[in-house]
Amino acid sequence: MKNGDRWAALFSRTEDLDRWEAWARRVDDKIHSFLELEPTRTLEEQPVVDGPLRGTPFGVKDNIAVRPFRLSCGSRLLSSFVSPYTATAVARLQGAGAVPVGKTNLDEFGMGSSTQLSAFAETCNPWDATRVPGGSSGGSAAAVAAGLVPFALGSDTGGSVRQPAAFCGVYGFKPTYGSVSRYGLVAYASSLETIGVIAKEVSWIRRIFPVIRGLDPRDHSTVEYRPREARESKGRPLTVGILKLGDSGGDAARLSPEVRAGWGKALEALPALGFRLTEVELPTLDYVVSAYYVIACAEASANLARFDGVRYGERAPEADNPEELVRLSRSRGLGEEVKLRILLGTYVLRSGFQDQYYLRAQRIRTALRRDFERIFAEVDLILLPVYPCAAFKRGDETMDPFTQKLSDVYTSLANMAGLPAMSFPVSVESGLPVGMQFMAPPFAEEMLLDACGRYEEHYPAPDSPLFSRDWRA
Repeated sequence: MKNGDRWAALFSRTEDLDRWEAWARRVDDKIHSFLELEPTRTLEEQPVVDGPLRGTPFGVKDNIAVRPFRLSCGSRLLSSFVSPYTATAVARLQGAGAVPVGKTNLDEFGMGSSTQLSAFAETCNPWDATRVPGGSSGGSAAAVAAGLVPFALGSDTGGSVRQPAAFCGVYGFKPTYGSVSRYGLVAYASSLETIGVIAKEVSWIRRIFPVIRGLDPRDHSTVEYRPREARESKGRPLTVGILKLGDSGGDAARLSPEVRAGWGKALEALPALGFRLTEVELPTLDYVVSAYYVIACAEASANLARFDGVRYGERAPEADNPEELVRLSRSRGLGEEVKLRILLGTYVLRSGFQDQYYLRAQRIRTALRRDFERIFAEVDLILLPVYPCAAFKRGDETMDPFTQKLSDVYTSLANMAGLPAMSFPVSVESGLPVGMQFMAPPFAEEMLLDACGRYEEHYPAPDSPLFSRDWRA
């Protein structure tokens, strides 16, 4: 039975839906990928419609609005907030017949790399419950890897779709900035983040991306989608740029033995699949993490100012005045990592520090974009690791929050430059999946999908121990 066929009639037969829900809850009790799992909740407002995705269930990261689900962002501050509207990307999928069945867990406000920083639960990796699923879209990745849904939406600010997809052995797709509407995505770092897709098979992303992309009058950062022509269509094979690892990026860029083994297998397989490899240099790699976190924290400090207990968020009832209300509501409702990033962002935007930090980071961003323009004048795609290590253990003291930030060195590149990127499984090492990623020029998503699809024929996504091809089996 093909993966698409087994979902097509899920909402047509009550007994099938009941059986799926009971099975999904049993599996999810082991990994805690969903914060809410209510497959019929949205059907009261919008029944299943005919379309290319009719009856297909999908998960939605809980920083993306879906009426009438909660919109908690994994934060205690928003624990009771119910979304009054639905995000454009979700509404377009519903218009194609897909059904959002629940909200998936995440690091609070999307700030983290492990899904250990949610206020409500720690999500476990379906390959090994003692390990993290990655973050911040770890709930979405775990749900897909466990086979609960064929695809799920996440958000990618610095790798938050691609990194958990790599940790869980599935595909993580980050589109070009502006190609998918951010309306309904709770803003963290507006100039960096995009809504992305995590799926078990490349074919699902091929079906989903044309549905969710395109102009949206509610989001002025969206653009008309005009796909870039692949050079391969002009009679020559795709050229893949290979970054010379170990020469830049500092200690954080050093690969673990498992990831280095996966890297070697990818380099060995690509020429046999018809790709031409050539080395490329990226001088700005040394500075990308520092610049990324300056910009991300600066934008977070502005975007999260609205969560003050006045307009949004749980209020502190004992507050005697507005200033105390804001202080108590935010100090109680927000986690330590969110507070840290707000403070850092406020600091770098202060008068006297903008030139030293924020404006310098923006200059590095411009230099990075120029580096990519130079590289993509010579190659079609760039191959990079996703993360320096495979899924690490929950509570691993060697992977403290600072180390996790430094490890965003390979994924944050695409967000800083607004480029599309896609992670794909390349091997299983020491019992854990390892993923790599392709990056492409703007609006070259078809090239990304073709390349990952070609690799999928060579090495399909491995099944996690919890994965089932059919809940009716």
